[in-house]
Amino acid sequence: MNYWLVKSEPFKYSWDDFVKEGKSVWDGVRNYQARNNMKAMKKGDWVFFYHSNEGVEVVGLAEISKEFYQDPTTEDDRWVVVELIPIKKLAKTVTLKSMKSDERLSNLALIKQSRLSVTPVLKAEFDIILSLAE
Repeated sequence: MNYWLVKSEPFKYSWDDFVKEGKSVWDGVRNYQARNNMKAMKKGDWVFFYHSNEGVEVVGLAEISKEFYQDPTTEDDRWVVVELIPIKKLAKTVTLKSMKSDERLSNLALIKQSRLSVTPVLKAEFDIILSLAE
């Protein structure tokens, strides 16, 4: 299993929107590195759902329910989507500030590549973030 983090601006698409829909097609990604990360996602991988710009925090846990395929919002075959389903809202959100202040997360891709919308998360980092949410 691999672990990931996806970002969404809550005023555009929030965790609550995601839960209400019950699943999401993660579309509109137009960065090659983020696209490559999506191509590496496998069904069953776990994904942190992160609110960017507002809140700036990990708010929930999702799962990859369908691996990558052509992004239906464009005819350009360079871009792909994955499908996600919500698993659970975190008991306590984990802010970017708290992750930055935790030395164990100093190499977290979210911190190192802050503008990237889809990032990998190491198993150890994933476990630390989950523990911060308890």
